[in-house]
Amino acid sequence: MIENKLFIVPTPIGNLEDITLRAIRILKEVDTILAEDTRKTFILLSHFNIETKLQSHHKFNEHKNVQQITSRLKAGEKIALVSDAGTPGISDPGFLLAKTCIENNIDVETLPGATAFVPALVNSGLACEKFVFEGFLPVKKGRQKRLNFLIQEQRTMVFYESPYRLLKSLKQFAEFFGEQRKASVSRELSKFYEENKRGTLQELITYFEQKKIKGEIVIVVEGKK
Repeated sequence: MIENKLFIVPTPIGNLEDITLRAIRILKEVDTILAEDTRKTFILLSHFNIETKLQSHHKFNEHKNVQQITSRLKAGEKIALVSDAGTPGISDPGFLLAKTCIENNIDVETLPGATAFVPALVNSGLACEKFVFEGFLPVKKGRQKRLNFLIQEQRTMVFYESPYRLLKSLKQFAEFFGEQRKASVSRELSKFYEENKRGTLQELITYFEQKKIKGEIVIVVEGKK
């Protein structure tokens, strides 16, 4: 049996076959699973016949819950943390709980597994030996400042974006980095309608202006030469 500790468990970003055998075992053996959205996680657990108790843990309640969860771990409970998709802590809740556990000498074990930016980066055809992960840019305050800072970035840049702001981001990237800068847009990764579109920023703008955009999106942008 597993020891009492916090397990950070990646879940598939689309295709359920991408979960690991170890992740399934851990999710079956822990006492509680902390889930960003219990309804979505319940679908995953049902698929793999996992009957472990679920508890809601998301960005709106994590500050309130973190001390109580820490106390339960100290008392010997085994707890797993999952997000809706991918690895918790990567643009999802998880960092605060992991940090608090480490500060309280509670073991934290993070399983390797699915995350969206790695396949998007490798699929892009852009240099991936050195890159910077930016996640979601600020929606309003601080956005222009961050883009100005990134003008001089020489490493490949990786961004997360919603389908509703994809065109806005591509147009801003063209404005700050130049229309001919190479980039790639990946959406619906690992799903039936997966798409990886490569080209200059201007070519990507022209392409996506003609499409109805759906799905979670990763944008990969070439660094300054």
